[in-house]
Amino acid sequence: MSKRHSAKYKIDRRMGENLWGRPKSPVNQRSYGPGQHGQRRKQKVSDFGLQLRAKQKLKGYYGNLTEKQFSRTYEEAARRKGNTAENLVGLLESRLDAIVYRAKFVPTVFAARQFVNHGHVTVNGKRVNIASYRVKIGDVVAVREKSRNMALVLEAVASAERDFCEYITVDAKGLSATFVRVPELAEVPYPVKMEPNLVVEFYAS
Repeated sequence: MSKRHSAKYKIDRRMGENLWGRPKSPVNQRSYGPGQHGQRRKQKVSDFGLQLRAKQKLKGYYGNLTEKQFSRTYEEAARRKGNTAENLVGLLESRLDAIVYRAKFVPTVFAARQFVNHGHVTVNGKRVNIASYRVKIGDVVAVREKSRNMALVLEAVASAERDFCEYITVDAKGLSATFVRVPELAEVPYPVKMEPNLVVEFYAS
């Protein structure tokens, strides 16, 4: 199991964007980068720099992905037929922790990973504790009965901070969600602009 050792919001300040669209993001108060040199005038970024930034932003959005996990996901996206950038987003959104987050069972992507790892989630009635588990179309993801009254779950369900996605059908009362289809980039509710085409360019160069 990988851990995110750096502060979760530091990437927000490094990118200068509110990556998850959360009210607590420090970018809402300080739009400049972290550290003693954070307020320096920004230099023009090279093509490679733009590609690297796009990769770090997309990888960072999904919380705890290591570089190895992310590059493997890209390799699988490249092997599949069709547009590699769209395939990459589809694979990332098919992860079990991403489905748990999109279904609003938990408030953050970081909580989603931990929630799955601790065995609070089932897929088609069977407990799955692997956050990177690939959910298939038609699979039903649910919160286990004994976990439904956790404060974390109740907070997320009551929150109006995020909307549901059209590619996931959610039963809010039963705390279950059905993965209807693999989404296209335009359907994914990223709070900031994601550029998976630049990620493809980064790995292809």
